[in-house]
Amino acid sequence: MDKKSVGFELEICGWIWWLMLVMLYGSLCYGTVTDFYCLKEVKDSIRDPLNSLYTWNFTNTTEGSICNFLGVECWHPGESKVLNLKLSGMGLEGHFPVGIKNCSSLTGLDLSDNNFSGALPSNMAELIPYITSLGLSSNFFSGPIPASLSNCTFLNVLNLEDNEFSGQIPQDLAGLSRLKTFNVANNNLSGPVPFFSNVSVNYTDNPGLCGGSLANKCKAPKKNIQIGVVGAAVGAVVLVVIVSVGLSFYFTRVAVAKKKQDDIEGNRWAKSLKATKAFKASLFSSSKFPVSMFENTVSKMNLKDLMKATNSFSNSNIIGSASTGTMYKAILPDGTLLVVQRLQASPRSEKEFLFEMNTLGSVKHKNLVPLLGHCIAKKERFLVYKYMANGNLFDQLHPSDPEAKLMEWPLRLKM
Repeated sequence: MDKKSVGFELEICGWIWWLMLVMLYGSLCYGTVTDFYCLKEVKDSIRDPLNSLYTWNFTNTTEGSICNFLGVECWHPGESKVLNLKLSGMGLEGHFPVGIKNCSSLTGLDLSDNNFSGALPSNMAELIPYITSLGLSSNFFSGPIPASLSNCTFLNVLNLEDNEFSGQIPQDLAGLSRLKTFNVANNNLSGPVPFFSNVSVNYTDNPGLCGGSLANKCKAPKKNIQIGVVGAAVGAVVLVVIVSVGLSFYFTRVAVAKKKQDDIEGNRWAKSLKATKAFKASLFSSSKFPVSMFENTVSKMNLKDLMKATNSFSNSNIIGSASTGTMYKAILPDGTLLVVQRLQASPRSEKEFLFEMNTLGSVKHKNLVPLLGHCIAKKERFLVYKYMANGNLFDQLHPSDPEAKLMEWPLRLKM
C-alpha cells in the first residue's frame, strides 16, 4: 500500500472520528441542559417510595424528552424548558428540592399532599424567582415562613396550608402586588397578620395569630417605668440621628442636583450607547443594529432611526413604565407614531429572546397591541409596538384625571 493510500485512509478515519464527536455532543447539548439537570437533581434529592416518578428516565437526552415526564409541563411541545411542575399526591419524601433553581423558567410548582418535611430554604426567591403559583399544602414543612418569599414579585397564589410552620408571618408579603390567594390554615403561626389588600386569605386554626380581620386582636405591650426611661434614651439618640441624617441629606441633595445638570434628559445610557464604535458604524450602514420587523406597515429601521424618533430616548418621550421596562413615544419622519419599549435586564440569552420574540410576533388578536418588531444592540433590547392614542385598558378604567367621567358599568362589562 503506497503512502498516498495510507494518507487517504487516515483522512477518512479523521472525518469519521470528528462526525462521531459532533453527534455525541449534539445528543447531549441539544436540549435545554439546565432544565434537564434540574429535574435530575430534583429526583436525586428526594425519596420516591411509591415509584411515582417512574417516567423520569434521563437516558434519553433529546430535546423535549423531559416534557413527557409525569407532572412536567413545558413552555412549548418539544422544547426542554419547564413551565410547571405538578407533583401533588405522589407520596414523595424529603426536604424542599433546592435543585429546582436550575429550572430557570419555572412559573408553577405544586408539591402539595406529599410527605416533605423540614424548613424551607431562606433563599426561596433565588430558587424560584419567576414563580406565580406555589403549592406546598398538606406536608410536614416546619420552621418560619421565609421572608425572601416577599421578593417573588410574580407570585399570584401562595398555599402553605396544613403544615407545621411556626413564628410570625413576614409582613413584607403584603407588598406582593400580584398576590390573589394566601392560605396558611392549620399551622402553628403566631403574631400579627400582614395588612393585605384585595387578597383572599385563610388563617384558620392558627390560634396565635391576631389583628386584621381576625377576632383575636393584638394586645398592646405593657408599659412600665423602665420602658419609659429606655424610650426616652432611645428618643434622644433618634433625635440626634435624625438631625445628622437631615443635614447629610440636604448636602447630598445639593450635590446630586448639581451632578444631574450634566444629564438633564436622564438618558445617560443612551448617550453611552451612541458613543460606541458599533453605533457610529450604524450611521453609515442600515444593516447594523437592525429592527427585525414582523409587519410591512412600517419601513425598515435600525437603532439609529429609533434614537432619532425618540429624541435619544429622552425623558420627555416617556409615556409609561412597567416591571418589564420603559415605554417611549417615537415619531418617524413621515409622522407615523410608534411605541419603543426599552426592556429591563433579563437573564435570558439572545437565542431565547429571539425565540420568544418570534412567537410573540406571530400572535395576532384584535384586543392585543401588535408587536411590530424588535432590536438588539449590545446589552440593550428594544420592542417596537403600534402607538395607541387612547392609552391602555387600565387608563380607561382608572383615569388619572379626577375630573374625568368614569366609564359606565355596562361598557366595562362589555370590555
